[in-house]
Amino acid sequence: MKLLAITSCPNGIAHTYMAAENLQKAADRMGVQMKVETQGGIGVENELTEQEIREADAIIIAADRSVNKDRFIGKKLLAVGVQEGIRKPEELIQKAIGGDIPVYRSAVKTEASAQTEKKQNPIYRHLMNGVSFMVPFIVVGGLLIAVALTLGGEKTPKGLVIPDDSFWKTIEQIGAASFSFMIPILAGYIAYSIADKPGLVPGMIGGYIAATGSFYGSGSGAGFLGGIIAGFLAGYAALAIKKLKVPKAIQPIMPIIVIPVVSSLIVGLAFVLLIGAPVAQIFESLTVWLAGMQGSSSILLALILGAMISFDMGGPVNKVAFLFGSAMIGEGNYEIMGPIAVAICIPPIGLGIATFLGKRKFQAQEREMGKAAFTMGLFGITEGAIPFAAQDPLRVIPSIMAGSMTGSVIAMIGNVGDRVAHGGPIVAVLGAVDHVLMFFIAVIAGSLVTSLLVNVLKKEVTAAPAGISEAAAGNDIPQPNIEIEAESKKIEKPEITKLTDIIDTDLIEPHLSGDTRDDIIDEMIQKLSRKGVLHSESEFKQAIINRELEGTTAIGMNIAIPHGKSDAVKKPSVAFGIKRSGVDWRSLDGTDAKLIFMIAVPKESGGNEHLKLLQMLSRKLMDDTYRDKLLSAQTKEEAYKLLDEII
Repeated sequence: MKLLAITSCPNGIAHTYMAAENLQKAADRMGVQMKVETQGGIGVENELTEQEIREADAIIIAADRSVNKDRFIGKKLLAVGVQEGIRKPEELIQKAIGGDIPVYRSAVKTEASAQTEKKQNPIYRHLMNGVSFMVPFIVVGGLLIAVALTLGGEKTPKGLVIPDDSFWKTIEQIGAASFSFMIPILAGYIAYSIADKPGLVPGMIGGYIAATGSFYGSGSGAGFLGGIIAGFLAGYAALAIKKLKVPKAIQPIMPIIVIPVVSSLIVGLAFVLLIGAPVAQIFESLTVWLAGMQGSSSILLALILGAMISFDMGGPVNKVAFLFGSAMIGEGNYEIMGPIAVAICIPPIGLGIATFLGKRKFQAQEREMGKAAFTMGLFGITEGAIPFAAQDPLRVIPSIMAGSMTGSVIAMIGNVGDRVAHGGPIVAVLGAVDHVLMFFIAVIAGSLVTSLLVNVLKKEVTAAPAGISEAAAGNDIPQPNIEIEAESKKIEKPEITKLTDIIDTDLIEPHLSGDTRDDIIDEMIQKLSRKGVLHSESEFKQAIINRELEGTTAIGMNIAIPHGKSDAVKKPSVAFGIKRSGVDWRSLDGTDAKLIFMIAVPKESGGNEHLKLLQMLSRKLMDDTYRDKLLSAQTKEEAYKLLDEII
């Protein structure tokens, strides 16, 4: 199989590259050839070629912004949100391999593709497409103005003012020019997401009119609310005109003349005659209300914004709050973005600190993730917290929400402002933050709340049980623990020094035939029974099922280790089987089980040699290369030779 993928998120920073990396790693694990194109903040990287597209069996698009699909006409195409690329890469690849996805037919939508778009929430996707193009204009404008004020401003009773004859006045004006594009770009790319290129011009014209109150007799523009309305109005107007049946002679000029002109008139006249003034009044009232917020009302707003930013760490809820703060920058209200800038960086920084302070609460792999998360937090990348939240959501998400809410409130009380649509200490270092001291106090306080709370909620990590990697143990998540005790009264058995001491070719099946978890369990129990390992198949099966009811024995990475300790077992033994197509075993990481080890241990077993062996097994299975070799074994002898390496 040859698969291609495209990943893209609204800001083009973390999610884009996290999805790309997870898809590529999953493809490598599954033995599937894949190339991933990223459409991030710095543009297209690893671009797909025409030849690669021709040779591809299917395309996966994991994006929360509009991606041009015209080059994939006639190809099987699976379109999902970027979060699915991060969290379910194996599932997406399996769907693409299975072929049960629609063929892309340009404007013609199959029922399956329509259902996919519905699940993606097209309104959110169109809005985020506009936001992704708008944000760089706010960042450039905000940083230039901040630098100009910091280096060229003079203190006056009204604050920092740049003299008109100063060089820095020119820098400030360039920054202001960047800001002036904000609303037209937002509206234009919302319309572009809806109607493709024919929507871009009417969207930008509508956004410009929305931002310019003189068109409809208002002292102020309709702001970002007007820009959003203009974008959707222009996009759907252009889309409606595109669908009209027209004579063939007119079709060539439809996209370059008819659609842009007519839809521009529709959105322009609608704003001038009907929409502009009322929306401008609403937006002006909102701005005045926000500017006048004091005391408890401003604290409530800070609490809400902090909770939204940290709740889904870069997801839809986070982006709504971020858009609100970004839009307020364009209106000169920097004290909304200030608390947001603090909340953005607290989850990854707080979790990084938590791994430093509570080393006994985190596995070695998590402590390494903590270093990366801390660094990402310094640069305002909330997504650094996602790996922790994915592993332990019930403890991590409340902890980061509490920290972000704490930091937001302190920032609001301290009048922290941010002139750039971004967060984290980096914006303070670049001079974009007002009241820098309070900014850092808010970040430190919120991060400490997160780190202390998550350490209080987490339990200490114990040594990983046999058969389980260190990273999979602890945290009170249902785990595939192998609870086999050694009791002094047991009969001593010959010392077990390697896996092949308790497994031979009769207990290996390289081509399991079962299609469900229970089928596989029955098949492997029969292997053990035929080898004379069991007194009773039914009694041992009950021990296996009872263990599964306590929590899945699938440890992830396509591995399952069902196990039972029972009087029905005569001697410690292991059966091994391969199911290349995979079977659902309710794995913690969502992967199907392909490598299955069934462990049978007598209830009155003595000694702990088998425990040591199982620890060796779990460590060996963490090796990606070894797992791939084991999965490719076609005969019992090949598999036995590989298992003999476990010593």
